[in-house]
Amino acid sequence: MDLKKDNTMISKDNAEHYIWGKNCDGWYLVNRQDMLIIHEKMPPCTQEKRHFHSVSRQFFFVLEGVLTMELEGRDNQIGPRQGIEIPPGLKHQARNDGQSSVEFIVISHPTTRGDRSDLY
Repeated sequence: MDLKKDNTMISKDNAEHYIWGKNCDGWYLVNRQDMLIIHEKMPPCTQEKRHFHSVSRQFFFVLEGVLTMELEGRDNQIGPRQGIEIPPGLKHQARNDGQSSVEFIVISHPTTRGDRSDLY
């Protein structure tokens, strides 16, 4: 095991970055098969596609702003220092219904790669 590589500090400043949806940002903080941790930023009036994961369990933790998480038809407003767990199989959609950006951490175990079924 390469301890130097495993103990490198990671942040938005040095993490692999990608754009998703309509100008939403994601930074891979941990990107492994057994775990995926992403710092995401959603501008106002943006949303992801409604979907579910068959195997992956997720936890969303809001850093700033308010994230609306639709979970099986029910909207949940998640504010700073609050989180919500999404078990496998539950249909969900993250939205930013506010007028300012929302930043949050999403932890997926195991990775969601290859385990996402979009609903529309």
